Amino acid sequence: MSKLERNWQYAEQYPGETDAIVRARRLSLELGLEPVSRSTAAQLSALTALTRAQAVCEVGTGVGVSGLALLRYAPEATLTSIEIEPEHLREARGVLAEAGVPSSRLRLVEGDARHVMPRLNLGAYDLVLLDADPGQLLEHFEHALGIVRPGGCIVVPGIFAHGRVPDPAARDEAAVACRDLLALVAESPAIAPMLSPTGDGVLTLVRLDG
Repeated sequence: MSKLERNWQYAEQYPGETDAIVRARRLSLELGLEPVSRSTAAQLSALTALTRAQAVCEVGTGVGVSGLALLRYAPEATLTSIEIEPEHLREARGVLAEAGVPSSRLRLVEGDARHVMPRLNLGAYDLVLLDADPGQLLEHFEHALGIVRPGGCIVVPGIFAHGRVPDPAARDEAAVACRDLLALVAESPAIAPMLSPTGDGVLTLVRLDG
């Protein structure tokens, strides 16, 4: 194992998690879902606290792992979470309720994010998490850029598509979509991008003023 691999493994194992997140992570795996990694969840928790986010939007609820992470250090924040699978959303409601998150702080929306996001208020969110079908990533990003406020951020976990993005021979839909987004934001004067090797890669994009 190389030094970089040891560093990555240590970082993945380092963060502690609440009992609620541990239970949600276990449920995700039982249902065949892939939740964000421990280090990615920790990064989401820190980002919400760092930006003092009050309004958060999430595309891809799963059963609530990332939602719990986003709200962990933000006791006043509200979460709008969009999920296309009704079974997952039902499980998430139970997970979030069991964790003690008041329903007044939650807006769980069943539906296709491509149809839901255009109905959300422009510039109304401090942080937007995109963790859904990577084949729709560019479309989700376009909508996210409209609903996040100037100075707010868009976070895309799994941007390495299970390690395929750095491999130029990988040309599947997910890898191509992730590469296209990375190329797009790298050249945009309206966005400050940050790429982290956390988990399966986390892309954080700050919408600049103007």
